[in-house]
Amino acid sequence: MMYSSIPLAQSIVKHCEANGIKNIVLSPGSRNAPLIIGFSENPFFKCFSIVDERCAAFFALGIAQNLKEPVAVVCTSGSALLNYYPAIAEAFYSDIPLIVISADRPTYKIDVGDGQTIRQDNVFDRHIAYSANLKQDVSHAPERIGIYAPEWISGITVETAQSDIQNYNDDELNKAFNLANSSNSPVHINAPFEEPLYETKNQEEVSLVVIKGSDEILPEYDFKNIQEAWKKAKKKMILVGVNKPNEIDQNLLNMLAEDPSVIVFTETTSNLHHPNFFPSIDSIIAPIEKSGDKGSQFKKLQPEILLTFGGLIVSKKVKAFLRAFKPIKHWHVNEKKAFNTFFALSDHYKLPINHFLSRLLPKSGKTKSLYFDYWNTVKLNYQSKRKEYLKNISFSDLKAFDILLRYIPDNYQLQLANSSTVRYVQLFNINRSLEVFCNRGTSGIDGSTSTAIGASVYNKTPTVLITGDLSFFYDSNGLWNNYIKNSFRIVLINNSGGGIFRILPGNKKGPEFENYFETAHNLNAKGLCEMNGLEYCLAADEATLEKEFKEFYEVSDRPKLIEINTPRLKNDKILMDYFNFIS
Repeated sequence: MMYSSIPLAQSIVKHCEANGIKNIVLSPGSRNAPLIIGFSENPFFKCFSIVDERCAAFFALGIAQNLKEPVAVVCTSGSALLNYYPAIAEAFYSDIPLIVISADRPTYKIDVGDGQTIRQDNVFDRHIAYSANLKQDVSHAPERIGIYAPEWISGITVETAQSDIQNYNDDELNKAFNLANSSNSPVHINAPFEEPLYETKNQEEVSLVVIKGSDEILPEYDFKNIQEAWKKAKKKMILVGVNKPNEIDQNLLNMLAEDPSVIVFTETTSNLHHPNFFPSIDSIIAPIEKSGDKGSQFKKLQPEILLTFGGLIVSKKVKAFLRAFKPIKHWHVNEKKAFNTFFALSDHYKLPINHFLSRLLPKSGKTKSLYFDYWNTVKLNYQSKRKEYLKNISFSDLKAFDILLRYIPDNYQLQLANSSTVRYVQLFNINRSLEVFCNRGTSGIDGSTSTAIGASVYNKTPTVLITGDLSFFYDSNGLWNNYIKNSFRIVLINNSGGGIFRILPGNKKGPEFENYFETAHNLNAKGLCEMNGLEYCLAADEATLEKEFKEFYEVSDRPKLIEINTPRLKNDKILMDYFNFIS
């Protein structure tokens, strides 16, 4: 096995191995050659090569999301590093541990007109758990140190200076890795290397001290008072945002579902299911917004206690409702953070949700109330009307989603793009065997394809990505890699522009709207599929779509994409009429 001749590169590789970080996503470069050599030569690591750094970071995020463990991304110096930022921000807000490792030029070559140099230290400071700005070795290329930075070794031997640098770097690396693991957050490790960069050795030269962080002790809370408050309240609302599949004990969920004083609002991304849950929040709230007595209806829905857990909420309607009709108490359960989304946060319980519910529910019992019964009747009514409406509408986004969701096979991993895609899916009941993911940390459209492909790499069952046209074309470089499984499927809804802007309030007439908001276009995915080796099919009506889906998920020797063309100028009216109809 070969090792880089640069001690710092050896240290970084050894720290990754000591922390069990097996998956390394590399982007090509010269300054990061010492790291590429170290990772690719070591059989402990599984290395992936992805040219586009933005795609590489989202690809790594997908692996980390799926495996629930840190994944490293490695790039060269300069603007390459900045392309990681969208995925880093997503990881920061979604609590996903990315290990971001950037090679850098020596500090004495920054801001002197040298090529491919920027100020890389602390560049992600606002969206990173820790920035480890490592020191350059003085034992490597000491003659250059003597020319450019003689003060580094002035009055001491190179050996003594190198020992101090090694100790400093070890300390910084330990801090970074421990924080990534303990906080499930991204960290940035910046490593300056002097040339020569490609020299190797047959043996390692560094020994390091790895210090693992200790397990945190769970805080204690007065559960007797919590239980009493819970039992006393006759209107309790559970609202769950992004939540990992199979994370919550089903027995605890059943207790919530069977309490007549509780309604459980779930989102598609919550991965929670029960016949008594309310999975289409907007279908409850939109009719109230349109009713003549919406004030009294919202008062009926207004909870005394709002209990939230999981990540960010998709539904704008439920956020607007709870901000206007605040709960008396808002409890959020999360070991790390609590967003005051509804400006009513009263208590933050820093506990695992299973631990909290197991302490709360068994001793609280059920509270007599008509809260669930009333709103469950409302739910059953809109579900009946939804079926009726879907039977009679023309081909559109809403009709396409109704069809495509019915054809996804059991036990698939379902990856959703943002914008209108995730919002349309929210209107339907999802097959409970599906594991659903979406980049809701920052809710951007920029890396959904790359994330889905990364998440599929180790997933035991196949993955399907549902995406819109702008999301897909924006991340088209996400297809530029060698890791797309033959079982991977993409369902592309192409409504020739940013369809969500037709749903949002505002003037939708004139060239300004079409050019600068909707960004109308005539693109299709056929050429991209041919270039990247995907099987392609097209549907623009209900009959064709049903026909194509009957074969779409069959075993194939290539990944597949189906492009569904829907009418740009009709989709928004059909959706708005849906809410009118169920009202």
